[in-house]
Amino acid sequence: MNGRDCDIAIVGGGLSGGLIALALARHRPDLSVRLIESGGAPGGNHRWSWFATDLDAAGQELMSRFRKTEWDDGYEIRFPNLSRNLDAGYRSLTSEDFAATLARELDDGAILTGRDASVVEAKSVTFTDGTTLTAHKVIDCRGYTSTADLNGGWQVFMGRHVRTAEPHGFTRPIIMDATVDQVAPSGNGGAYRFVYVLPLGSHDVFVEDTYYADRPELDRSALSGRIDQYCHQAGIAGEPVSFETGVLPVITGGDFAAFQAAHRTPGVAVAGGRGGFVHPLTSYTLPIAVEVALAVAEDADLPGEQLAAKLEAHARKVWKSMGFYRALGRMLFNGAPPAIRYRIFERFYGLPEPLVERFYAGKSTLMDRLRVLTGKPPIPIHRGISALLSTSPRLNAAHSKDNS
Repeated sequence: MNGRDCDIAIVGGGLSGGLIALALARHRPDLSVRLIESGGAPGGNHRWSWFATDLDAAGQELMSRFRKTEWDDGYEIRFPNLSRNLDAGYRSLTSEDFAATLARELDDGAILTGRDASVVEAKSVTFTDGTTLTAHKVIDCRGYTSTADLNGGWQVFMGRHVRTAEPHGFTRPIIMDATVDQVAPSGNGGAYRFVYVLPLGSHDVFVEDTYYADRPELDRSALSGRIDQYCHQAGIAGEPVSFETGVLPVITGGDFAAFQAAHRTPGVAVAGGRGGFVHPLTSYTLPIAVEVALAVAEDADLPGEQLAAKLEAHARKVWKSMGFYRALGRMLFNGAPPAIRYRIFERFYGLPEPLVERFYAGKSTLMDRLRVLTGKPPIPIHRGISALLSTSPRLNAAHSKDNS
């Protein structure tokens, strides 16, 4: 390694950093990799989910290494005027299983935990304790950072894993249950609210209360109380096993060139949310993270400067391809009063299932986009047009969880 500690140093052990490390281990085992995580284990306290149709064969092979919960009998959605079962399989991965797989698949000593990076440069990472790790290439995957360069709203949520004494009776995921009260907790302004339910086993269920909110405040007491209420109404009685909370950006526009410039360090490749590799509306980012991880493994021999430039160019391509979803976000936040924002998703879920699958994968066709925007509008036309032309507030507020 010509005096370097490793070939590739990955700073940030979240979804993006961990998948890059795994892809390198699978496709380039000749390279030495260090995955640097500031916390006690890669992945933090998260649950990542995706649809089986989101990944191509290569992506499915990469994700096959992880122990995960799988549902092959489809999923449900529930709205005031629409309930539907859709056929796509669904997958969910916990951070514990994520960390366990990385520990098994990566070389001994490849994962460095409890190491907080203070300076990240093209050939080295300096930690807060003053020590330095040198590398031929450095990839920064430390997650999305709040910025005034982008605009939008927030996805605020609390999830609880409940273990029930008796079988809970749920057999398939409920991706959106928007039949719940649409009033947001105090401090969030307006919001579209839904509950997300994952039956993890006959006696285990994950219930998440979620808001597409104008502001990023997370009222733990209020959300916990609403989960209590939902569980009571759904007949879910048991003890909490674990919980997670989060505040994620819902990006509706902004100056992406300025965002990239603010996160650029010469010669350092940037991936994950920090690099702009996100689905701006849904937060289903795993398919993009898998795609980027495989691309990095394929280009692992590039010098750091070239890899950095290639990932920046790819991020610009992703940003351009996601313009339709940012526009829908503006319609959601700026086009509808909070109490009827659910109508936008309600109408969307009444469309053909292949369109819904491509939407979540971030691969909507031109005909898909026309289909979403035409027909009976879920909000008055003049409000929709005004929203499409509007600008949302800047995303420069603090947030408590990244999904990079």
